[in-house]
Amino acid sequence: MNQNRQITLLRHVQGNPTPEHFGYVESPIPEPGEGEILIRNLYFSLEPAIRGWLEGKANYFEPIPLNGVVRGPTVGRVIKSNDPAYREGDVIFCMNQWEDYSVCSVESILFEKLNPKEGVPLSYYVGPLGGSGTTAYVGLHEIGHIKAGQTVVVSAAAGATGSMVGQIARMRGCRVIGIVGSDEKANMIVDEFGFDGAVNYNTAGDITAAVMALAPEGVDIYFDNVGGPILNAMLLAMKVQGRIVCCGMISDYNRTENPNPITNLWEVVARQLTLQGFLLFTYHDKVPAAQAQLAEWIAAGDIRVAEHITRGIAKAPQAFCELMSGKTKGKALVEVDLTEEA
Repeated sequence: MNQNRQITLLRHVQGNPTPEHFGYVESPIPEPGEGEILIRNLYFSLEPAIRGWLEGKANYFEPIPLNGVVRGPTVGRVIKSNDPAYREGDVIFCMNQWEDYSVCSVESILFEKLNPKEGVPLSYYVGPLGGSGTTAYVGLHEIGHIKAGQTVVVSAAAGATGSMVGQIARMRGCRVIGIVGSDEKANMIVDEFGFDGAVNYNTAGDITAAVMALAPEGVDIYFDNVGGPILNAMLLAMKVQGRIVCCGMISDYNRTENPNPITNLWEVVARQLTLQGFLLFTYHDKVPAAQAQLAEWIAAGDIRVAEHITRGIAKAPQAFCELMSGKTKGKALVEVDLTEEA
């Protein structure tokens, strides 16, 4: 392979993303400059947060420009290094782009040299041992202040982060309830991930009542991945001085021009709730300990990993659109086609 295949943004996204928003180009393989390294990307992590970078508006990261290569977390191997601290074959997690080859440096966002453990798939380092797992762990411990005996509810519970939240809470001795969008996902989180109960928001009707039926004394920690109507309902199910960990608002990512109203915010006062958002890179110093504990649990079989892997760089746009439509279960990622190597 002597070209760098890249997925670009053809037009800004309003509403639901479709494959037509993206383009495919081939460019020369870049050369690393002084102090830089060239990485052969192996896996792209598909993240709901990417949706916010496709609108042409800045949020906590700059937007992806039109005709620019789509940005996202990746795991790859160093194939050329102009930094003496890194050598060919090193495995790197970094905020790179949807392309075969990326140039980066230690100043790059989320840059981390990995020390892969024998028998652990590299894909895990963009999932349960990467952003999904560490986000769940850090959010529960640093924001939720989790303790044994508590009741934890998590939305998008069959997804990459939600499934890890539930299993981590279970390992900490908590009662765990997941909110999902189908009976299939409800069965999955109970039967495969060990949740104590599940609520299908599409059939439950009154979500607050459905949660309270499973947790009649109320909820200590709500790990929110969706915002919108489910957050609104959960405000009425919290215990006094409960904690709400705000990780994502996926219900509004495709409707930023008309976001869902939250009408029960008075409950934050009445119930003396703590409601806090967080971004993982703010807690970067907590990540190594989180990874170590998660690796131990996964190796012991105490935490199960579910992956939704799409193979082939050209399929990345379709895979991302499926993620944003709620069709996937577990960690969604793209495995780059390695049939032709440089």
